Amino acid sequence: MTTTERTAAPGFIDRATFHQLTVAQYHQMIANGILGEDVPVELIEGYMVTKMPRSTEHDYSLSAVQEEVRARVPAGYCLRGQCATTILNSEPEPDVVVARGALSAYKNRHPGPADAALVIEVSASSLAYDRIDKSRVYARAGIPVYWIVNVIDKQIEVLTDPSGPTDAPAYGTTTTYTAGQQVPLALDGNTVGHIAVSDVFG
Repeated sequence: MTTTERTAAPGFIDRATFHQLTVAQYHQMIANGILGEDVPVELIEGYMVTKMPRSTEHDYSLSAVQEEVRARVPAGYCLRGQCATTILNSEPEPDVVVARGALSAYKNRHPGPADAALVIEVSASSLAYDRIDKSRVYARAGIPVYWIVNVIDKQIEVLTDPSGPTDAPAYGTTTTYTAGQQVPLALDGNTVGHIAVSDVFG
C-alpha cells in the first residue's frame, strides 16, 4: 500500500494522509465483507470515491439508453449495466458497458480494457467528474468509445481517439449530439445502429 500526502485547507487538519489501494486490496475488502454491495463507492486511480446520488431524470435516461443500446448490440457482444470494470488501478462501475464476447465470459471476472468496446456514463450531478476524472481513466486504458449522457444539457457527448497511458490521458475527439440528432452506435469501427437523442431523454 502506498501513501501520498496532501495539504488540507487552512483551519482544518494541517496534513491529511490518503492511502491508495490496489485493485487486489479493494477486492480483498469486498471479499472480507468490509465493503458490502450497498456501499456506494468505486475505485478510481487507487482511491475509493463515493458515487453520486441519482435523480429520477438520471434513472430515466439510464433505463432508456440501456434499452436503446441493448436492442442494437449484435452477436459477439454483451451489455452490462452498472457493473464493475477493472481498469489498471481503477474499478469504476459504468452505467453501461458493451463488452466483447458472451455474457458468460464474465462470470468469474470483470471486463478489462481489452474487453470494453463502449463505456457509457449517465451524468447529472456527476457531470464534471465524468468529464474529467472518468474520462482520464478510460482514455488511459484505451477504451475506444466513451459516451457521456448529459442529463443536464440533454445531449450525448461521444469521446473517441483515446491517448492511452500518457502523462495527460485524454480523448482526442468529442462529438456532441443534441435534440433532433441521432448518435451512431459504433463498436470496433462498425456502426451497428443509431440512437435518437430524444429517445434517451424523453
